[in-house]
Amino acid sequence: MRLAGHRIAVLIESDFYEHEIWYYSYRFPEEGAEVHFLTRLWGQPQLTFTGHEYKAPFVCERSFEDLDDAALRSYSAVIVPSAFVSDRLRYSENLSELPPATRFLQRAFAEPTIVKGIICHGLWLLSRTPELVRGREVTCHPNLYGDALNMGARYVDRDVVVDGDLVTGRTGAQAGLFARAVIDRVAAAVPAHV
Repeated sequence: MRLAGHRIAVLIESDFYEHEIWYYSYRFPEEGAEVHFLTRLWGQPQLTFTGHEYKAPFVCERSFEDLDDAALRSYSAVIVPSAFVSDRLRYSENLSELPPATRFLQRAFAEPTIVKGIICHGLWLLSRTPELVRGREVTCHPNLYGDALNMGARYVDRDVVVDGDLVTGRTGAQAGLFARAVIDRVAAAVPAHV
């Protein structure tokens, strides 16, 4: 129970990779962490999303939009999963403003006590805020290699890369290695929230 007392936020939307999301829902609690799945609820009390491969339903009742700074700091890690979650969450009806999910991540990056985990296509969510990863070591899906370079990140050809409070993973297929790195980083560096 290395993560007893810790909370981990995982962003969710439709077209999520079922195996990855199911893995997180079991693996983090196995270490004692409380897992909260967060999304943009669009004023609804809950939304049901469907997975990419099996069209499995996933009901989410928590929004990142109404989290104040104290609630944000109650999380030891914030994870942006693979597949199309980040693409859906980077939608903004007002192109002159950052999408709410990107603003949420911007706030998380401003908190060094929060481990930021981004895997596979999750890097898409930071496309309008390249300063968050500029100069940092990352890995990502091979299709986002050019995006990582354009954001000024230093691409590393490994399945998982840890750069301080940032953990990145290549693809959802490496969710196990990625989760282990997040767990190790949270357990080593971040005190439990009580």
